[in-house]
This record gives sequence, C-alpha cells and structure tokens, in this order.
Amino acid sequence: MSNGLIRPVRPDDIDELLEMVRELAEYEQAADQFIATHQSYHQLFFGDNPAVFAVVVGQPGPGHRLAGFAIYFRNFSTWLGKHGIYLEDLYVRPQYRGHGYGKSLLAYLARECLTKGYGRLEWWVLDWNDPALGFYRSLGAEPMSDWTVHRITGNDLVNLAGYEGEP
Repeated sequence: MSNGLIRPVRPDDIDELLEMVRELAEYEQAADQFIATHQSYHQLFFGDNPAVFAVVVGQPGPGHRLAGFAIYFRNFSTWLGKHGIYLEDLYVRPQYRGHGYGKSLLAYLARECLTKGYGRLEWWVLDWNDPALGFYRSLGAEPMSDWTVHRITGNDLVNLAGYEGEP
C-alpha cells in the first residue's frame, strides 16, 4: 500500500481540488448543485480564521498532481464533551483507487483526532454507494442507522430565520 504524500491543501491546489469536487458531484448525481468557485474555496481554506480544512494526497501522473482529498471541519459531541472531526467529503480519483490512498487519508484524520484529543471521526455515506459502504465497513466504521439526517436550505432556511426578503 502506498500512501502518497498527504499534506494540507495549498493555494496552488485549488483548481485541481475543484476539478475533483466536480468529479465527486457528478458521481453522486448532484452536478447541478456544484456551485463552488476558486474564490470561495480560497476564502474558506486560506481566509482569516478558517473553519474548514482540506488535505490532499499527491500522485504525480499524466494530467494530475493530486490523487484525492479529504475536506473536513471540527464538530462537537455534547455526550463526549469533546470535539471531533466531521469528514465532509473523501474522494480518490478512480484511476488511483485500490492503492491505499483513501485509507491513508482517513488514517491522517484519525491521527489528527488523537493528537488533538478529539473523541470521534464521523461522516455520511449515500445509501446506494455500495463501494464506499464496503470500504468504510472494512475499516471498522459502523453505520448510524438510528439517526436520520435533516436539512433546511433555500427559501425554507430564509423563512425559518424570519427574514423578509434576501439575507
């Protein structure tokens, strides 16, 4: 197994990171929801007091410098009384799968949890993504079947906030 070079994202990685995020959105049948820009990512990762982080795995090869990424942020467990890491997205380009890059990215985040005293590492997986579900189970991850994810967006978010017009 090769873990490549895992490192924090750099400003010169943003365009390729966005390419991989677009690839992931297409795979997850959500390309129409992909609206992130170079500017928004640069501000998120390199602006004042970033709250979102990314690590990439380098894999020199034809047309690519990067094989994959993990984008994450710190969350909190009231029951543990500790922070944790929420993995927003993990992606390894198809041609680089099976070489241990995904496991290495998760191991990096697990070490981050342990060195910072965090209590857990968690993420969501689409119910139909059998390859991902199998991969995560092989690492010891357990699905949280007792919980249902809820989300409010768009006009419903504006209405809940009590805004009159555009926020």
